Amino acid sequence: MSRPFSQVDVFTATPYFGNPLAVVLDADGLSAEQMQRFAHWTNLSETTFVLPPSVPEADYQVRIFTPLSELPFAGHPTLGTCHAWLEAGGTPKDDAAIVQECGAGLVQVRRTDDGLAFAAPPLRRSGPIDEPQVRHIAELLGVGRDEIVDAEWADNGPGWAAVLLRDADAVLALRPGRVDLDLGVVGPYPPGSPLAFELRAFCPFEGGTVEDPVTGSLNASVAQWLLRTGRATAPYVAGQGTVLGRAGRVHVSADAGQTVWVGGSTVTCVSGQVEL
Repeated sequence: MSRPFSQVDVFTATPYFGNPLAVVLDADGLSAEQMQRFAHWTNLSETTFVLPPSVPEADYQVRIFTPLSELPFAGHPTLGTCHAWLEAGGTPKDDAAIVQECGAGLVQVRRTDDGLAFAAPPLRRSGPIDEPQVRHIAELLGVGRDEIVDAEWADNGPGWAAVLLRDADAVLALRPGRVDLDLGVVGPYPPGSPLAFELRAFCPFEGGTVEDPVTGSLNASVAQWLLRTGRATAPYVAGQGTVLGRAGRVHVSADAGQTVWVGGSTVTCVSGQVEL
């Protein structure tokens, strides 16, 4: 069956400088096995499948797959899927916010001057990482334990362990070996810089390590951590993907109710039909 398909670059206004996402816009009737097989074939960090919502509050439902498994939530797939759904003619029930249904529940997405932005979901796991694990993380990253300023669990679905280094240069210099957990690393730029922080995301993949270009879920959970501890003030802009030749720009803000919003530009690079 021929189904509408888009490939969207997320967290960039310039094609091929962000994080690509494959979107199947009419996934009705597909099994989880078919979705997983196609996501493995695309070989992108995530592929999404749009379905009719199962609850009246939602505008659409999305299932999110990596090449190896399904995720309850992920950031750049949330923005990229919403972009593709709107571009294909989707009309939200409330123009103030699009409501996405996913494995983690209902996620609000709104239009901003900096592009689409999603409301950061509550953390499933938070709090300090115990000292033996921090020492292990330092070994994985190839740094001394004293170079890690702080470390906390920042799990909003993918399961991030977040590590703070002294500055952005230390983050950019990392050359980790094989990791055995999902690691997010952040470091501040000097005051007055165009970017407030640099982030990198390292994940285990088929016996090795893969670096994600620009990661919405990590930026969301790290923002919640940094804002709560007073290490950041909103709004701010974070960079990611520099070492990979990308130029991801993630815009973080917080409203009066302390909801953290994570967003950026999105652009369609491929559109057409896919046989599934």
